Amino acid sequence: MFSFFKSKKKPAEPNESAIPESESTSESESESIPEPESSSEPVSQPTPPESEPKTEATSFASKIRLGLSRTRQNLGKQLSGLFSGGKIDEDLYEELETILLTADTGVNATHQLLENLRKQVKKEDLTDATQLKKALQESLINLLEPLAQPLDTTTHEPFVIMITGVNGVGKTTSIGKLAKYFQSQGKSVLLAAGDTFRAAAREQLMTWGERNNVTVIAPDSDPNKKSDPAAIIFDAVNSAKARGIDIVLADTAGRLTTQLHLMEEIKKVKRVIGKAMPDAPHEVLLVLDANTGQNAVTQVQAFDEALGVTGLILTKLDGTAKGGVVAAIAGQYPQDPPALRFVGVGEGIDDLRPFDAKAFVEAMFD
Repeated sequence: MFSFFKSKKKPAEPNESAIPESESTSESESESIPEPESSSEPVSQPTPPESEPKTEATSFASKIRLGLSRTRQNLGKQLSGLFSGGKIDEDLYEELETILLTADTGVNATHQLLENLRKQVKKEDLTDATQLKKALQESLINLLEPLAQPLDTTTHEPFVIMITGVNGVGKTTSIGKLAKYFQSQGKSVLLAAGDTFRAAAREQLMTWGERNNVTVIAPDSDPNKKSDPAAIIFDAVNSAKARGIDIVLADTAGRLTTQLHLMEEIKKVKRVIGKAMPDAPHEVLLVLDANTGQNAVTQVQAFDEALGVTGLILTKLDGTAKGGVVAAIAGQYPQDPPALRFVGVGEGIDDLRPFDAKAFVEAMFD
């Protein structure tokens, strides 16, 4: 039923453009998911990757600053102009409100930031607009700090991570980068190609598996054979248990939050994963495209209701994203915000990094 792949030798780096990003669900997942049985076909252990010369990793601060250069050119310049001098009055607050809202900061976060600024101005008796820049940075850091929660994968072995999200946000690419990240921590990784509905999804994940030199458990390559995504991931978890693998990264098909029947099916996928291993999946990561602005908040709410999202990955911050969406998510959940586990700060394989609130805020300002 399944095909098992591993790299025989370290392949040449594939062209990034050859790995498709767009995801669609062209076929319905409305069929019920049967309880799968674990495959008895053996899975080969991938050969250890060749050792590479150690180089000093580029810091998150410099990467995020480079990735947010467009945000800084727009938002930073507006704020610098606003805070260049003059008195602190209602006109300044109104202009600042407009700037924050147009940066995708969201109504809740914007009002919270303005309220904190007003309190700080009154407490410290600030009178000049130049004094507000630092105050706004501190307020933003305080707002985003609760999102910065590192992912602990030591609680289970294997640690099963289910990746989900809408079409085209970069789930499969994020999985490839996550595999590289966990390998850099000395952990073994197995990939499960649970997106059986998008054309080329299987091949895309296989390319990442070869690139990282890890095993990929994938559906049969015959397009006439329909594969059950839950059964593939079920088999992957059992294989990882038998072989002592540390991390299982399970890809799933993209789906819109309005496709209720597909949202119901992904709930079934999660339940079947739990049959392979109690308490699994141990992490449900929702991948968000930073360029979608306020739609990202809606996606968090919908997927959390369906699956109980435990963490977020924010991709494509190096594009035209305005950066404020991170604050919008934090403002939507003032009491119990979701953990922003990773942010994508570039196109390279090492450009998925754990979120650092202070470095992120500083990168937004010039």
